[in-house]
Amino acid sequence: MSLAKLTAVSTKTLSLLLERQRLQTLPNFSENGSHTTASTNGSSLHYPQIKRNLKQLREGIVELERKEGPASEAAKLLRNQYERMRGMLWEEEREEIPSLTPEAPSPSPSPEPVLPPAPITRDSLLSQPTFAPYTDDPEQGLGVEPPEPATMLQTQRYIMQDQDQHLDNLSHSINRQHHISLQINEELDVHHGLLTELDAEIDTTQSRLGRARQKLDHVARGVRNNGSVVAIGVLIFILLILIVKLKT
Repeated sequence: MSLAKLTAVSTKTLSLLLERQRLQTLPNFSENGSHTTASTNGSSLHYPQIKRNLKQLREGIVELERKEGPASEAAKLLRNQYERMRGMLWEEEREEIPSLTPEAPSPSPSPEPVLPPAPITRDSLLSQPTFAPYTDDPEQGLGVEPPEPATMLQTQRYIMQDQDQHLDNLSHSINRQHHISLQINEELDVHHGLLTELDAEIDTTQSRLGRARQKLDHVARGVRNNGSVVAIGVLIFILLILIVKLKT
């Protein structure tokens, strides 16, 4: 059985055990209305499925230790998880499910009494990793323990704060660029207005120059057409001036 399948079985079994523990703490009411506890009904809840899962998990751990050795970190994690889930069962249920922990050889003829497993609480169980890290590279080590949930949350919080800071800086930069763009747009509008006024004044000047040119052309044509009359008038004017001077 693959490591991913063993992890899935372990997680499902743990969920069943936790649900059974939760139901055992809920109150129950009998038919006559008397208040009883749910420990009797809760003790047998999901037990057949839990027993099958633990058997499947035990066989998978043995096979994994045969392939990778008992010193494998993945095998150690699954073994510890198996023993913890086995400790969550009732005493008569634990007798039906063998333990994976080998009995240590006694150095003296008198064997030491085997202590019963310590009671397993939900907090102590959830404080341990419930699954081995998955990897698709068999050459990578499986002994990398997942970080604590608090550490992961703190790291994610720092990452999110850093991202928020970068987003704030980016927003300020975009606002500044938008303000500069508005100023440039206003300056372009002013320059466009100045160019429009200059074009209008140039058109007015050109029209005035055109009218002046037309007047000059008209005068020039009149002078050409009446050149002899003008010459006679000028001569008469000169003669009058000479006569006046001679008489005086």
